[in-house]
Amino acid sequence: MKRVSTFLGTLAWSLLVMIVVWPSHAIQVPELVRSKNPAPNLTAETWVLMDFNTGWVLAEKNADKRIEPASLSKLMTAYVVFQEIRKGTLQLDDVAHVSEKAWRTEGSRMFIKVNTKVSVKDLLKGLIVQSGNDAAVALAEHVAGSEEGFATLMNQHARRLNLANTNFTNAPGLPAEDHYSSARDVSLIAAAIIREFPEYYNWYSIKEYTYNDIKQHNRNLLLWRDASVDGVKTGHTSTAGYCLVGSAKRNGMRLIATVTGTASAKQRAKEVHALLKHGFSSYESQRVFEQQSATAQIKVFKGDHDRLPLGSASPVYVVVPRGQANSLKASLEVPQFAVAPISAGIALGIAKIDYNGSPLMEVPLVALSDVPQGSWWQRAMDTVLLWFE
Repeated sequence: MKRVSTFLGTLAWSLLVMIVVWPSHAIQVPELVRSKNPAPNLTAETWVLMDFNTGWVLAEKNADKRIEPASLSKLMTAYVVFQEIRKGTLQLDDVAHVSEKAWRTEGSRMFIKVNTKVSVKDLLKGLIVQSGNDAAVALAEHVAGSEEGFATLMNQHARRLNLANTNFTNAPGLPAEDHYSSARDVSLIAAAIIREFPEYYNWYSIKEYTYNDIKQHNRNLLLWRDASVDGVKTGHTSTAGYCLVGSAKRNGMRLIATVTGTASAKQRAKEVHALLKHGFSSYESQRVFEQQSATAQIKVFKGDHDRLPLGSASPVYVVVPRGQANSLKASLEVPQFAVAPISAGIALGIAKIDYNGSPLMEVPLVALSDVPQGSWWQRAMDTVLLWFE
């Protein structure tokens, strides 16, 4: 193996990544890069601050404690609908019949009328902006035939996203014994929406929506207070208290902050904002590797071409204390050569990321292209050349 070292800040081929496919679980930020700035003192019963790109939890309190998610449940309701649209089983201009059950659903509403037809698009905006419980039930019945069937879909996706402390029994998030989640899990649902459905995520920043001549404002007060905040969802019941998942993006870094069990709408906004400000002032995000970007090249024998680019299969990010990006260093360990045939995606090397001289992470370097076998003449010539390697 040959070894190459370089400071990440000077990498012309720009590479930095936390081994992604984006993590479907949230893990603690490595102690090596934990900021010394203390987290804010909050009144929320549970809370979590997460970096979106890495999935690293920068600060938390009781993040895995089971809580009543209230209308934060509608994050999963929307996620299921988005999945059905992507699969082609549903379209935005499809119309749903409003049942009496949907019309009578208690709590916040978009005020759809019984026995009318409402488009999926309108119902989604009523769900997201107005937090309509009636919209949630109408969508659930349209997608799955019943709210119970829709809850099954919600739980299937919860398991796929590795949500360890989540179970849904209804679409709006009304209190129920077996309906629960956690601050960490609802943050992961929000992250999945942002990551997988950017075309719909911008709906979470809509400040007001009018349906049936009734204008309602988004309950996320941070949309008016901070231009970097672009979502996500509020929740409240008398037993759950006031809850909020908020997300903001600054200078390429996105944070997700969740608080549950606060005393008022103003308090939940204040505490989420405090978490976001703490994250942006204490940390910065660095992309260490671009997806499918050549980091190194190695010689190939017996192939139809003699050079093979290696790189990360997906983008890789790290988070470091603000102002400490120059403390990151990458070293590459790659073989002197490989022998064809070679399939794209096979791991052939490692990039090691250090912080202040200590190991932080390792990233597999994979073949970025196929190398089929060369002609019989090429293979014969390279067989001889390999004797001298």
